[in-house]
Amino acid sequence: MSAGTEWSQNPTQVTAPRTMEITDPVEALTVRVYGGTVNVVGTSDGGPARVEISELEGPPLTVSCRDGVLSVAYEDLPWRGFLKFLDRRAWNRSAVVSVTVPAGTRVEVGVVRAGAVVSGISGRADVRGVSGDSTLVGLTGTVLAETVSGNVEVQSLTGDLRFHSVSGNLTVIDGAGGGVHADSVSGDMVLDLAPGKGADIALTTVSGEVAIRLPDPADARVEANTTSGTVANAFDDLRVSGQWGTKRITGSLGAGTGTLKATTISGGLALLRRPAPEDEDHGRHDTDGGHDSGPHEDSSATTTGKKVR
Repeated sequence: MSAGTEWSQNPTQVTAPRTMEITDPVEALTVRVYGGTVNVVGTSDGGPARVEISELEGPPLTVSCRDGVLSVAYEDLPWRGFLKFLDRRAWNRSAVVSVTVPAGTRVEVGVVRAGAVVSGISGRADVRGVSGDSTLVGLTGTVLAETVSGNVEVQSLTGDLRFHSVSGNLTVIDGAGGGVHADSVSGDMVLDLAPGKGADIALTTVSGEVAIRLPDPADARVEANTTSGTVANAFDDLRVSGQWGTKRITGSLGAGTGTLKATTISGGLALLRRPAPEDEDHGRHDTDGGHDSGPHEDSSATTTGKKVR
């Protein structure tokens, strides 16, 4: 059917590309897709929810809206036990799905061998992936991200983040306000944060690298350690200890109302400092190409901090 087709009250089996406007109120969204791409966008324009399935191969997708819950999913792909789903019978399928919902909608997205992008959502967002990468942009509610091997990138987050992975990496860019709890077996964690007062940050990985960049001045009690990895610290108020075996970064930054705990067994650990605002302005206007103040900058950790190998 053509774009703009109105929603039917009955669950619909979609077998070909189709666009639907959902005239019923939508308070929650669940999407479960194997192969392809999922794009969820939150809007505040007051318009109806919209589902666009632009590509579809294999079995049909079921679209339903019941009691305020909009669902776009393969019926044989359950949410419970989702991260364990690797059924070979499902490999011969793919869908490209874009959904627009009110910004306050609660969102659940599950993808297997597919990518996901979720943006502009202020309600709670749960994103689960088996082998596809996920990008979360401008989310203001609580976020739960779980992945087996896919990477998760979070941009402009103001709510709390909970992250769990086996080997997937976590990247947080411009995280502000909320706390972060993340654990992984072998995934790396790179976080650029400006946590709010009293924010709780706890990072744990077995063999992954951990790099955290904080503003100066920051506000946190710090306890970070690695058993056999290297350590870099860019804050003079923190103490680096342990020449052999476990190495630690401890101490308080600012008033110490928040907490920062980071643990890795064999991965490296770096605590970096954001440039002061005047340094960032200088970097933007520097024309000789010799200054870079982007999130990857770690020169402050090696030139003004303490480094232990």
